[in-house]
Amino acid sequence: MKKTQNRPDFTQESEIWSQGFNSVVGVDEAGRGSLSGPVVAGAVIIPRGFGDSWLCSVRDSKQLSANRRESMFSKIKDSGIPWSTGIVENSRIDEIGILNATIDAMLIAITNLGVIPDFVLIDAVEIDVPYLPSKSIIRGDQISVSIAAGSIVAKVTRDRLMIEYDQIYPEYGFANNKGYPTEFHRKQLMELGPCQIHRFSFAPVHNACRGT
Repeated sequence: MKKTQNRPDFTQESEIWSQGFNSVVGVDEAGRGSLSGPVVAGAVIIPRGFGDSWLCSVRDSKQLSANRRESMFSKIKDSGIPWSTGIVENSRIDEIGILNATIDAMLIAITNLGVIPDFVLIDAVEIDVPYLPSKSIIRGDQISVSIAAGSIVAKVTRDRLMIEYDQIYPEYGFANNKGYPTEFHRKQLMELGPCQIHRFSFAPVHNACRGT
């Protein structure tokens, strides 16, 4: 696959395949900077030699519209390649911190694949994957197709959860802001206080509890 600007390719995967690793999983997260809801990790294995045409359209989830993300997620699911998610809820985030929760979500996603990969490619976060070699790549979702696919799985899964939460807590606008600290969300948080899915360990939520 030819490399173009901001378009992930298989350079990282090819290097790993050349070392004798046949099954490479790409892992990324969504929701790390949100004030509410879970952090979600996505994991995707694109098999060596897999050449479906939709791979050319895989991008970092942040570079795709919501409709394009949904379309790409459907293609990933329908392709038959291994994919999975890992979810760590807001209460657990408050207990162990967002970094540890992110790592846990990634490990859960890898475990949930149902197959054991040979190598793990991770976006940015340094994690120790038990019994598996791994590599952390800064801006990996813009470099590796596998990581970018993982980012799509994570983002779509989490967005759907936040839209469901919007039905329970409509006053915060979760369907639109997905829990991120938009002006509207911060305003509602200060006026109404937090709800059960807010992350109380995050400063804006903590401050809202104190009325500051």
